Order: sequence, then C-alpha cells, then structure tokens
Amino acid sequence: MMEAAPVAPPAPKAEHESGALFLEKHRAYVKRVSEDSESYEFAVSEHLRMSGVYWGLSAMYLLGALADMDTEFIAKFVVSCQHESGGFGGNLHHDAHLLYTLSAVQIMLLLDKLEQIDAERAVSYISGLQQPDGSFAGDEW
Repeated sequence: MMEAAPVAPPAPKAEHESGALFLEKHRAYVKRVSEDSESYEFAVSEHLRMSGVYWGLSAMYLLGALADMDTEFIAKFVVSCQHESGGFGGNLHHDAHLLYTLSAVQIMLLLDKLEQIDAERAVSYISGLQQPDGSFAGDEW
C-alpha cells in the first residue's frame, strides 16, 4: 500500500487576494471621494450627483458609517435640487428626472429627513409621468 504524500500548507495570499472586505479602507475611500470637489471625477459626474450621493450614502450605511457623513449638508443639497414641479434634478440647476427623484427620496429616507422635502409635490411629479400603459416617462420632455 502506498503512503499519501504530505500536503503542503497553502501559500499565504497577498492582501488583495484574501477575499476579505477591508471595511476601514472602503469607509475612508467613500468619505474621501465625497469631499474631493476638485477632482476630475467630481467634475465629470456633475450631472448624476444626486445618484452618486445616494450610492455613497448607501455604502456608508452598509459599512455602519453613516454618521461619518455631513448629513445636514447633504440634506440641504437634496432640498435645493427639488423643482417647482416636485421632481428633483441630478444637481443644482439641472432638469428634474424620475431617476434623480428616486435617489433624492432614498437619500432623505436614509438620513431620516423625509419631512424636509415636499413629498406631495414629488408624488404629483411622479404620478404625472405615468403613461396610459402604466409605464413611466423619465421626465417631462
């Protein structure tokens, strides 16, 4: 009968290969990019700022780090993007759109500040975009 060859222990993995989620690194990254208004990426993502804020806040919420964010500043930004129509633009002085309206509502829910937006106007905006077949247009255009 043959003896089994000894099994060598696995080679140590590099940090990036370990499969671990480095929570503090993720937390620091999201915080840093949310504050870096001088970067190229910040400039070219101006049109989708509202959704970007939602994505960043969601990540921080899942990391247990929502308190690291300037929630008062963020809430004021969201409120300032609401149009007379009730919808929200992707940034200041941008046209209202259904997707940014969704992001704005989600942000205010995450921040527990929904009462700061005009929800009745938002509902009116959204229902006004519903089409006869039940689908929704993205905006009034």
